[in-house]
Amino acid sequence: MTEKTNKKSNERLKIAIVTGASSGLGKRFALYSHMFFPDIDEVWLVGRNEQRLLHTSKFVRSNTRIFALDLTDEDELKGLTDSLKDVDPDIRLLINSAGCGYMGRFDVISTEDNIRMVDINCRALTMLTSICINYMHKDSRIINLASAAAFICQSNFAVYAATKSYVLSLSDALSKELRHKKIYVTAVCPGAVNTPFFDTADKYEKIKKFKKLFMSKEKYVVIKALWDSKKKKNRSVYGLHMKMFYLACKLLPRKLMMMFV
Repeated sequence: MTEKTNKKSNERLKIAIVTGASSGLGKRFALYSHMFFPDIDEVWLVGRNEQRLLHTSKFVRSNTRIFALDLTDEDELKGLTDSLKDVDPDIRLLINSAGCGYMGRFDVISTEDNIRMVDINCRALTMLTSICINYMHKDSRIINLASAAAFICQSNFAVYAATKSYVLSLSDALSKELRHKKIYVTAVCPGAVNTPFFDTADKYEKIKKFKKLFMSKEKYVVIKALWDSKKKKNRSVYGLHMKMFYLACKLLPRKLMMMFV
């Protein structure tokens, strides 16, 4: 772990924790969080690539701490949990942005990659959320990166869509469970976003060309997500085309939507 600066003593540190902060949506969340939550003293950046995290930290307006670790490795995660115990911060914002996905048929994608999607998208998110809730108080926020793929099962994206359905379901449930503590949970459900995600997602199958026409810019997805979290919304869906897709999944027969998808 490396640290940029320290908070002055005698005050409980207000922090944001951002996973997947080395690139893509996670990096944008780290950069923009202060715009909506200016009371945050430090942003804790979590990811596997230390050099990229250090690069992100240069552009974050708040103080930062770097945690270069694999969230699926409990031994590595201990470094973060130990820091939480030592600092005993007030977590104002937890952003679970780390994730991975692979397009392709279930029987073509390797067992390791199928399980990796479950480990990162579901297991790691659940573990970190469970740990961080103990440090969250009134008006804290949790932002979980789900996906429009959570709205309906998808062939050639089976495991990824299933993991994001889990994230969406968990987020909706936590939104109700934690509301009495005034801890607010927002599930972010974008469609395809122009991020490095697709550098690995098309390992087995290339993204369909028509989907590239509907790709959103990551900064707009993140700004809307932070704004929706600020407004205590339990879901954030960016873009007219994704809102129409969301509505169609709710209103049209499931078999019809599966054929369309």
